[in-house]
Amino acid sequence: MDPVTLPPPPVAAPGAAPQFTDGYLPVAGSRASLWKALRVLLLVSVVLTVVLNPGALADAPRLAITFAITFAYAAGLWSVNGFAVDWLNGHISWAERPVRRLLATLATSVGGSVAVIFLIQAGYLLLVVHQPLALLWQPAMYGQVLVPLGITVIISLFNHSRSFFFQWREAAVRAERLEKETAVARLDALRRQVDPHFLFNSLNALTSLVEENDPARAVRFIRQLSQVYRYVLESGGRELVPLADELAFAESYLFLQKTRLGNALAVELALPPAAALAPFWVPPLALQVLLENAVKHNTALQADPLRLRVTLDAGAPSLTVRNTRRPRRLAPGEASGLGLQNLAARYAFLTGRPLAAGEEGGEFVVTLPLLAVSD
Repeated sequence: MDPVTLPPPPVAAPGAAPQFTDGYLPVAGSRASLWKALRVLLLVSVVLTVVLNPGALADAPRLAITFAITFAYAAGLWSVNGFAVDWLNGHISWAERPVRRLLATLATSVGGSVAVIFLIQAGYLLLVVHQPLALLWQPAMYGQVLVPLGITVIISLFNHSRSFFFQWREAAVRAERLEKETAVARLDALRRQVDPHFLFNSLNALTSLVEENDPARAVRFIRQLSQVYRYVLESGGRELVPLADELAFAESYLFLQKTRLGNALAVELALPPAAALAPFWVPPLALQVLLENAVKHNTALQADPLRLRVTLDAGAPSLTVRNTRRPRRLAPGEASGLGLQNLAARYAFLTGRPLAAGEEGGEFVVTLPLLAVSD
């Protein structure tokens, strides 16, 4: 018996990745895009039917069968290869695991295409020519599988390469943007730490201690102020610092603020022993940004103090800062409004775990993810 000859699959449809908006096939997922894809597949099938089997134009049943097989190839191979790109993009990144992605691409493209081709061949044998499926395993049939499979794989790999290029370009743009945001955040953090307002208020507090003839507290104040500025200078060029160092700096900073504000500021540091802090890291001056914002943006009164509470959740792991929310008016230019925004950008550059901020029961709450060096 002569081998059954099927029309080859369309060469333009298989690898058309449906997630790319700049290709000739639309983004999958909406009704309009699916209708557009269907129109493209129908057009491709009509053209290939006429080009590959012009003799069928004079024979309506033959023309219908040829078109149906061609459309089955187009839709099946397009769906398998196109949606494989969607699935792989969500699970294996070209940028992070290129070798694994390449192997997965080959496996899904070849495996899916072979399955579609054999299913169409089997359907043709059973439904059209009424022949047994055993014919699929005859050597004469191998060429009808290998030729369309080769064409499909070549075009599929081309379109998977487009997927790699688009992901690489997106990752490069994102990295550049986050690098710029991080640089701006560092500059803003450093600028605000040596803010003349902070230094001016600290010197006023020191003057008061001297006038009160309290040399012990004045000496301690000077040492703590020195610790604050030393930490600012030493940590300015680092991506991460140990959480223990950041907390030690925060204690010095809070001592200066409490010396200035007195009983108008109530601070609670609910933290575990120092040994439990060792695994955790944070961006430098991250905690200070939150403490400074709390003091700067809220009213602190002797009769009704501004309450600050810092807690650590080792299970999350995260560091949470809560403060009483009593907004006060600020002089023009006193607050840039970028501190929290820049801190969030720094976290986005370092980890996929976002900073969380919002109001809860009359308090403003910010939660910082704690990082490990492996992050």
